[in-house]
Amino acid sequence: MARRAGPSSAPPRRAAGAGGRRARQFFDTYTRDMTAEDLQRLFTHETVEAYRYFARDIDRNQLDKLPPLKRSLARIRLFFLAFSMRLPPARRALFAVAVLISALGLITLFEGVRLVTVWLFPFGQVRVPAPTWADGTGAMALGTGLFALLVLLEVAGRLSLKHDLEIAREIQLAMLPRGVYTAEGIEAFGFTRPANTVGGDFFDILPISDGRVVVALGDVAGKASPAALLMALLLAIMRTLVDEGLEPAEMVSRLNVQTGRQAPGSRFITLFYACFDPRTGELAYVNAGHHPALLRHKNGEFERLTEGGIALGMFEGSTYTPGRSVLDPGDLVVLYSDGITEAENSRGVPFDEHGLMTAISACAETETTGMGDYILRAVERHAGDTRFADDLTLLILRRSVVVAGAPTSA
Repeated sequence: MARRAGPSSAPPRRAAGAGGRRARQFFDTYTRDMTAEDLQRLFTHETVEAYRYFARDIDRNQLDKLPPLKRSLARIRLFFLAFSMRLPPARRALFAVAVLISALGLITLFEGVRLVTVWLFPFGQVRVPAPTWADGTGAMALGTGLFALLVLLEVAGRLSLKHDLEIAREIQLAMLPRGVYTAEGIEAFGFTRPANTVGGDFFDILPISDGRVVVALGDVAGKASPAALLMALLLAIMRTLVDEGLEPAEMVSRLNVQTGRQAPGSRFITLFYACFDPRTGELAYVNAGHHPALLRHKNGEFERLTEGGIALGMFEGSTYTPGRSVLDPGDLVVLYSDGITEAENSRGVPFDEHGLMTAISACAETETTGMGDYILRAVERHAGDTRFADDLTLLILRRSVVVAGAPTSA
């Protein structure tokens, strides 16, 4: 008689096959782009470079004077400190707790000293005392060690990148004007504080050959390195075109075309660009999608400078309407980025334009550097912090009294 197969035999095989396919799919996804060369480089190059990075300040000459055992213990202690002290305080404490818990775990799993059989040339097999641990301790120690190595490599990579970004920050800040610009009939000062190591805000103060002075402040969409690179590109293009003596509307149109050609489609730049004539007080400007600059007259009234068009890089054929205003002696213009007015307090209330106007009025009689410091402190007081989610940039231009024959300086 033929034997009938049980009804439950097929589904388990199908389930096992499906489980195997899922496991294979997971493995293929996890090991995608992984090569043997990557693994070899991890242990032969990246690990060595990470060790050298943290151990570079260890005095090897002093270590060489110690006996071998003390030298090894001292090297471990100094390397632990060199690594730990590069972590922020809170993470350093967490790392110390993790190391302590791991050490306590190994002590708990320790079972004592027992005689074990080992092969000892030329005596053959001999029994010697050796420390022993519970089963699985070796696997746990190996896994913990690999996690520690992973943390070491990640921290070394991040610190190396941070070092490169700090150099980029120095270069970026060196591109911007420093100190106060003063000339007959004008005083101007600007500053920027990136939210990250580098940022996308920028400003410029450029005297041109006809006696006018160009002031500009812009904000690249996004943050950090991509925004900083685009900021440097636009600043270089703008400084090159300034020598052609273009009027603001034509200048911004040219910048818009170049931005559209050079920048990725997802990036755009807001810009306030103006030419100021200190002899007549005339300010010709274009606002390309930026927050309106604030013109404060000597009598305390404010005027918002809005004429212009959309941000740079959005449409190649964009046109821009020029705006004009006149500054009397004592009048001033404040250009700013959205990091100033959008800084929020603990209740989510922004500093906003009204807060900026209030701060400007409170310090309007001080010199431009003092005004910049006062406004920044006002934003910090409102936010209750000195760290911000966005870059803070400010440029202040004041028309001073024209004195015939007065010396100029930058």
